[in-house]
This record gives sequence, structure tokens and C-alpha cells, in this order.
Amino acid sequence: MDKVIMAKNLSLSYSKDETIINEIDLSINSGSFVFITGASGSGKSTLLKSLYGALKPQQGSLVVGGVELNNVKRSKLNFLRKHLGIVFQDYKLVKEWSIEKNIMLPLLINGYVKDVALAQVDKLLKHVKLNHQAGRYPKELSGGEQQRVAMARALSHNPILILADEPTGNLDEYSANLIWNLLEGANDQLNTTVIVVTHSIPHNLNVDYRHLHIEYGRIREVN
Repeated sequence: MDKVIMAKNLSLSYSKDETIINEIDLSINSGSFVFITGASGSGKSTLLKSLYGALKPQQGSLVVGGVELNNVKRSKLNFLRKHLGIVFQDYKLVKEWSIEKNIMLPLLINGYVKDVALAQVDKLLKHVKLNHQAGRYPKELSGGEQQRVAMARALSHNPILILADEPTGNLDEYSANLIWNLLEGANDQLNTTVIVVTHSIPHNLNVDYRHLHIEYGRIREVN
């Protein structure tokens, strides 16, 4: 089975004085569903940032989607990010753009023609139960609705890997269930690798998953 992520002796830090992730080894197969847990400040989000190239390794090696991220060139990093779907805690929607245009952005970056992109956006808006909100702007939506838009955007271009940072942390039950259903569907139907950073794993998932826990800068498998 192909490895979508391989880390060897990986250390991550924001400064020379403090190492957040300390010499970990990590291997994740393509098509896996993985939860990463840990206390606040343990390094969960730090590890996630490194996986999309927002934080370079301090030590060791990190390969994501076949791209070596230690000294990656901007063109290669942009190539990798075209194949990733990222869901941020604070949504990171473009405030000046409509919901429809926010979801369409990865499709346009990936070279989809506009008619195909519009059809894909329409399908996704129905999936997240927001097809009646297509022309609205982020500030006109609730937090739960904004996160559903962010999830639709992450899924729009059929990425090989979805990275989600606390995707349901502040959501109502309805929106949270929609998010989990979308992640399960992408993993099951499209064989998309899904990595979710969270404080707690939901109990009603219909998916086989791995559970990795970070503590004191090290990572371990939870059975």
C-alpha cells in the first residue's frame, strides 16, 4: 500500500529554544482515516501545519504525497497543495467572495473549466445543505454554516489528502454530523486519506480509523 506520509526522526519548532515535536517517526498509508489527539499545546496543530508545508522540519525528514518538504521549492509546494484539502479551525473563507466563489477557488486553481466547476460547486452545496445560500457572503452565515462551506471547499477538487484541524470543535450537532458524514464519504467512496486533529473522537463513526496521540512532543499509537 502506498504511503501518503512518511516522517523519520522529525522534529518541529517555532524557535531554537523550544522543540514542539521531538524526533518522531510516522507512516500513514494512502486511504487511511487518522485521528490525532493530545492536550492543548501538545503539538497537534503544529504537526498538521508541517504536513501542508506551513512549517519546515527542524530536524529529520518529511515526505507528503511524494514531495520532500525539508527544502521544498515553492513550485513543488504549490503542486502538492493542489492535491490537498485543508480545513482550518477559523475557516479562512474569503470575506469578499460569495459562498459559491469560495468553494470554487480550488477548482479554478486546478484548471477546471467554469461550467464544470459550477456543476461541482452546486453538487457540494447540496451535500452541505447550503444550496439556498450560494450567493451569500461568509459574514451572513453562522459558524456552523461557514465550516460546512470550508469543508465543501476542501472536498471540491477531490484531493488525495484532507487535513482537518478541529473541524467540529465549535459546531452544533447538525453541522458536526454533516462534517463527519462528508469526511467518511470521501474516505470510503474516493479513498481519500483523512487526517483529523481533535480533542475527542466521535463515537458514532462508521469508518475504521487509526488513533495517534501526542504527548510531551512524542507520538504513539492508541489501540
